[in-house]
Amino acid sequence: MAVRVGVLGVGHFGRFHALKLAARGCLAGVQDADPARAAAVAAEVGAPALDRAALIAASDAVVVAVPTRFHHDAAQAVLAAGRHLLVEKPLAGTMAEAEAVAATAARRGVVLQVGHIERYSAAIRTLRASGAGQGGPGVAFEATRVAPFRPRSLDVSVVLDLMIHDLDLVLSLAAAPLAGVAAVGARVMSDQPDYAVAQLRFADGAAATVTASRISLGLERRLRVLGPAGETRVDFLARSLEVVRKGGAEPVAAMPGWGTDRATWVEHDSLDAEQAAFLASIEQGAPVEADAAVALRALDAALRVEAAIAAGWPPAERRALPLRG
Repeated sequence: MAVRVGVLGVGHFGRFHALKLAARGCLAGVQDADPARAAAVAAEVGAPALDRAALIAASDAVVVAVPTRFHHDAAQAVLAAGRHLLVEKPLAGTMAEAEAVAATAARRGVVLQVGHIERYSAAIRTLRASGAGQGGPGVAFEATRVAPFRPRSLDVSVVLDLMIHDLDLVLSLAAAPLAGVAAVGARVMSDQPDYAVAQLRFADGAAATVTASRISLGLERRLRVLGPAGETRVDFLARSLEVVRKGGAEPVAAMPGWGTDRATWVEHDSLDAEQAAFLASIEQGAPVEADAAVALRALDAALRVEAAIAAGWPPAERRALPLRG
């Protein structure tokens, strides 16, 4: 019998979860704090609108897509009933709450997956398959993610909204633990920082500069990795990956023995891939890629960035910033 999955919270992203689960034929129902919204989405997907307790009871697994400040409460209610859980990122609003959710899931022996959707994208899979972009001593990462302003997800800062994706990516590529954080950012259109620039230091001497903004005029999503083994450049919007390294396929005239390898990818539906992975973990015992450990590392880094923004950039760190033309 197919796993029945309910969706708690059918705002912008929760609605997409519901639509895709309905297409899979496994949507148990939906719930939202706004009854009119719940009824509208229920009619759209052909599933019942239920209260939280009834939805959890009717489900084998639950997607939690409520605002971040409610993640802990909703997740604990799902886990207390012994249901599998896919909770949107971040896992919770504080480390204490996130650790509590992780501990409950482990104790109950259920699947806990966190919505770090980029891990299921064709772009990241192409990057990993290339074998390029790995961290190590002396390696520097530069990640940029900017987008136009949209009046949603404003209950959290741009760090927890957008930057956390690139923090997770950089942490997954780095070869050593995070050792220090400095950051700047400010509020512009909301009550939370709407742009942020963070510098991360790792225990092996690697470093990262991560930029995020939700008040840009356009979209930009890039990753650059510089190191002794060469340079990797990824343009996520152009779907292009370039690696300059020894023995690369296209010779670089000014660098004898070095060349450029290029790759691209056909984009797929990352949310569909994320849901498929969740169901495979439940039904087949497949490993959970975006598990509690991944989510806790990303949340810890994001909260350290937020704390650094609140504290102000230390003068020594400010002097260390690279000049960019």
